[in-house]
Amino acid sequence: MFSRKPAYPSGPPNYRAYVIGDVHGRLDLLEQLLGRIEADMSARKNADIVLAFVGDLIDRGPSSAQVVERLRNYGHEGVRTVFLLGNHEEVLLRILAGEDDLINGWLRFGGAECLRSYGEEPGEIRSLSADHALARIRAAIPEEHKTFLESFGDTFKFGDYLFVHAGVRPGVDLDSQLQKDLRWIRDPFLLHEGDHGFVVVHGHTICKEVEERPNRIGIDTGAYATGVLTALAIDQGKRWFIDTRQSAGAPIPAAH
Repeated sequence: MFSRKPAYPSGPPNYRAYVIGDVHGRLDLLEQLLGRIEADMSARKNADIVLAFVGDLIDRGPSSAQVVERLRNYGHEGVRTVFLLGNHEEVLLRILAGEDDLINGWLRFGGAECLRSYGEEPGEIRSLSADHALARIRAAIPEEHKTFLESFGDTFKFGDYLFVHAGVRPGVDLDSQLQKDLRWIRDPFLLHEGDHGFVVVHGHTICKEVEERPNRIGIDTGAYATGVLTALAIDQGKRWFIDTRQSAGAPIPAAH
């Protein structure tokens, strides 16, 4: 079983992480948040930087293709990027792999907006047979975008923190977690109040405000609908939040 985490969780020495919640096709908010994160980087002491995304870059919002292209080409001196696979990326990759029975459900739950960002009309796709619809979707999405999404991981350990899309199955060692749980789990994880052996930083489940619990921190603030995209920053024993509600020129938030 997991060992107990320290009373005051910490990131590793000489590293700082910025963990961004579910973007869901909101390129406008992503650009705002990246600008604020880069300003935060410049205002603080030097450290090796990890910029992590907890998944669901695509669907729902209007600019999935543009978000993928922006992040596929993102580079900033001294910054290592980490991308984790969300359930929305999983469904798209399964469709591209040939599971055409998932197409109609995907279109209902954000895929229509995603497909439109790639220049396809969802109404036309719905009118086609499954095999023709699949061929059109495959033709619309560049191979380099598919390859980029396929490169995403499921978890990333950062000191006493674990970054993941949806959460973990309580009582199951990290090495034995199922991909389905890491990408899809809700209540068994969200309602669990016990120690996981690390603080889980996750997206997937929308919360009006960041949910900061002793065993988990939920950072999906519903960007596609609320206009609020949130990042958690961790620097050893300190952590703070940066989001798109902050006005331009707002002071750098104090760590706590």
